Amino acid sequence: MNVRRLRAGLRGWGGVGAMAVVCALAAVFALLLPVAQSRGGAADSDGRGAARTDPVGDEDCLDPEHPEDQSLSPSSGGQNGPAVRKIKARGHLIVGVDQNSFRFGYRNPNSASAEAELEGFDIDLAREIADRIVGEKKNNVRFRAIPTDQRIPAIQDDKVDMVVRTMTINCKRLEDVAFSSPYFETGQQVLAPKKSGITGYDASLADKRICTAAGSTAYDALEAGKKSGSLAGSADFEGRTVPNQLDCLVRLQLGEVDAVVTDGALAASQAAQDPTVGLKGEPFTEEYYGVAMKKEADDLVRRVNQILVDYRKDGWRTSYDTWLARTLGPSSGPPAVKYRQP
Repeated sequence: MNVRRLRAGLRGWGGVGAMAVVCALAAVFALLLPVAQSRGGAADSDGRGAARTDPVGDEDCLDPEHPEDQSLSPSSGGQNGPAVRKIKARGHLIVGVDQNSFRFGYRNPNSASAEAELEGFDIDLAREIADRIVGEKKNNVRFRAIPTDQRIPAIQDDKVDMVVRTMTINCKRLEDVAFSSPYFETGQQVLAPKKSGITGYDASLADKRICTAAGSTAYDALEAGKKSGSLAGSADFEGRTVPNQLDCLVRLQLGEVDAVVTDGALAASQAAQDPTVGLKGEPFTEEYYGVAMKKEADDLVRRVNQILVDYRKDGWRTSYDTWLARTLGPSSGPPAVKYRQP
């Protein structure tokens, strides 16, 4: 997907009222749900975008310029490894997800179910992984809603088998978790009220209060920008972090901050929830989402990568068109994939 398609031109989704309903539901409902299957069709895309601002890690990151190209090669033989055997013996996959990211992972307040079911692009992928590892049966996945800053601890503490939650692959995170090959391309972008004088990631952010999620690549990008001078020194983002990305939209609506910086895909979804805000300027980084897993779970990483090979051909585009095309526009397909060299 071309990250330049993440800009304005979005429609509302019931505005603030609908968002408030989603937030209320998110705080009430239990986090374990049965799942249904999702299928479709797609083809891989080629090409890369502009420069990135990924932090450089240690030996876990062999190529700081392209951390998304460092996952293990796919293998269906991984189904006999210890991590995969543990999941199959348990009878269900445990996946860390978001329940507040509209069209990626969220509870639909208009669901016909008595409980608002989790839906979205990330949820479709999690269901596909569960179907392929555990088998297509009822209750083959358990979703655990986790805040942005708890994604890595949830994996390290064995609270989840994996995280499918708009999680960017970068060198800093490769020190702590393993990633699948990339399944989505995005970039950091500015979200602000449409009437605001903010024009993007530029001098217009001087003296402005900026919200980011704790533990997010948005915070890392702003921190790096301040050090390099690409972000005005008077821009105020330290101490304005929140546990979940959607909290930034609420703070923006309450006038507690002037702008939000987050992944462009998430910013577009938030703009779809509130027609008074919009994306400002172009994405200023290039980033890729991956499925995060425990570092030593090589068999699970290889198995997920094999599932993604098939999903990119049969499933990815249907899911994209269902959830994201309305806000992001048409897509040329999933990102091109390379694997770690021996």
